[in-house]
Amino acid sequence: MRKDHSKKIITVIAAAVMALSLTACGSSSAAASQASSQPVQSEAQAVETTDAAQSAAATDSASSVAAADTSAASQTPVTGSVTASGSSALLPLAQSAAESFMEKNPDCIITTNGGGSGTGLKEVAAGTVNIGDSDVFAEEKLDADTAKGLVDHEVCTITMAPVVNKSLGVTNLTTDQLVAIFTGKTTNWKEVGGPDKDIVLVSRPDSSGTRALFKKWALGGAEEASNKALETDDSGTLLQTVEDNDAAIGYVALSYLVNNDKVQAVGIDGVEPTLENTNNGTYKVWGYEHMYTKGEGTDAAKAFIEYISGDEYADSLESMGYGVTAKLSTEAAAAHK
Repeated sequence: MRKDHSKKIITVIAAAVMALSLTACGSSSAAASQASSQPVQSEAQAVETTDAAQSAAATDSASSVAAADTSAASQTPVTGSVTASGSSALLPLAQSAAESFMEKNPDCIITTNGGGSGTGLKEVAAGTVNIGDSDVFAEEKLDADTAKGLVDHEVCTITMAPVVNKSLGVTNLTTDQLVAIFTGKTTNWKEVGGPDKDIVLVSRPDSSGTRALFKKWALGGAEEASNKALETDDSGTLLQTVEDNDAAIGYVALSYLVNNDKVQAVGIDGVEPTLENTNNGTYKVWGYEHMYTKGEGTDAAKAFIEYISGDEYADSLESMGYGVTAKLSTEAAAAHK
């Protein structure tokens, strides 16, 4: 009995030992299996991270190349030539901008001339110049079919001001007084508070865009009296005539009055002709300056127009007495539609 009992004890102990061994082995195998699976997962994640990084780097590189290409394209010097004619009011700006543009693009030659808006529009329509400068819309000077072939580029605003001799002592006129003077109904300055002197009109030709703009916004559409003896569309000549004649009156673009103290700019209805008053809508005698091309225009012409109307030249434009269109108040813009 004792031997059988001893055998059973030994058998139980052996079974227990084997069970413990199997459990240990199972735990080790599971641990080993878990441990071996973790490095595999980490490697996959590492591969994905590397691929993502490489993709992002490639995208950044492509963007940088594209940006560099765009920058290089925008800095490519303009070549060729551009000819422009027309508005005497726009001429100082066109000349100044042309000089600046040619400094940046020495292989591009720009030639600008006056002659009046009507002349500029006819010449660009005929193809004899690349750009026709105008104070008015082409439809106001050309027949409808011819005007349809032109593309309008509004580059800025222009303010027009009546001017008199400084010794006259007249600094303001009402709209009614202004209309009466320029239509020939009022012929002596004493009728509007001035000295006893006969009024001398310095007029502009029918082809003048400045005349058309002044007629529309200052004279309410009334026809201006003509004085062929003192008719000119050269604003410099007009200013000299007013300066030399103590009873003269004419009108010029504000750009001709910058740093000019030899003539007197005249306010209308108590509002002075300034850029500020134009932009806020209180001064009414202004218009848009246009550069017309036949069709879309040449590459050089388009580049010059973009330059003169762009942000880079905006400060220079204002310093010369022209207005940046974007600065017009909603009221001012709405009044000229």
